[in-house]
Amino acid sequence: MAKKRPQTKATKPRPNNGARAAGVNEPVPVVGAREPCPCGSSRRYKACHGRAASHAVTELVQRPFEGLQGECDWVALRELVPAATVELALKGGLPEGVPSVTLATVLPMAWPALRRDDGSVLLGLQNDTPSGDLSRDLAGTLQRALTTEPGSPVPATTAGADGVRLQDLLDPDAAFEPTVHSGFEFWVPGSTEDTSPEVAASLERANAAAIPTVKLSGVDASYWCETPERNHLRWVMPHPEERLLDALARLHAAGSSSLGEGTRLVGSFRAHGLMVPVWDLPTTMSAEDCEKPAAEFAERLAAALATDAPLTAEERRARGGLTNRQVTLS
Repeated sequence: MAKKRPQTKATKPRPNNGARAAGVNEPVPVVGAREPCPCGSSRRYKACHGRAASHAVTELVQRPFEGLQGECDWVALRELVPAATVELALKGGLPEGVPSVTLATVLPMAWPALRRDDGSVLLGLQNDTPSGDLSRDLAGTLQRALTTEPGSPVPATTAGADGVRLQDLLDPDAAFEPTVHSGFEFWVPGSTEDTSPEVAASLERANAAAIPTVKLSGVDASYWCETPERNHLRWVMPHPEERLLDALARLHAAGSSSLGEGTRLVGSFRAHGLMVPVWDLPTTMSAEDCEKPAAEFAERLAAALATDAPLTAEERRARGGLTNRQVTLS
């Protein structure tokens, strides 16, 4: 393979004569990646001002939902929950002609968003996004959906590096209350008989793949799910990872990290800057059966999080085991 030439450092932009005479640096317009940069540096745009623009778009935001109400539930709905919806409230209220805005885990045909015939908006959460800032990508899709012709899906596009984020659009004081569904019938407001063959087929496939999931009511962002071999509890937690690992290790070493007989803390996910501890449960243990043990575990965890004492040798071994059983989702 031919060796790639190292990129040289971009020179500082030179304003045009008119701008220099006025004492103003004009903004550099965006052009094609291989075209000369409009700043006058004689370099291609991608190697000059386009480099910073590309970096701004692709740089990964570790916690895209930070600052939103229900950050942990945002993460759960993005990564763990098959079928759920949440009514969203916008700053300043809904625009005229938009009766509601609803966040949905998945939409038919993997559409990023959908403007229904009545003007209401469905925003899909579990979609591939073109940049490293999921919040900005979703906000851009939502903005387009609000002005899309009713009865139309919203296509995917790349949000600009200076685009708004969900934190700019959503009411910060509005509650974030997910409703978990057994299937995806919420896609169709009326009878499924009136849907197109494509949507009907997509609905059938989605329903067949959905894992039964229930949100616990007694603790935040905790979701029970049923699989053929065993059930699981997946609990998105807001605590800093290192501190949470220490607390879980203390409980694990003390034999108090389970949720009762036949249950076991088996590891955790990392997702969007947060940790998601996971427990294996017997197939006979329902979501309702988890409520009391989960509430009791939350009390034990709070006490362990408040402890600053150095970890013992046994606790360090427990921590190492938990660290080795982490899986990063995003």
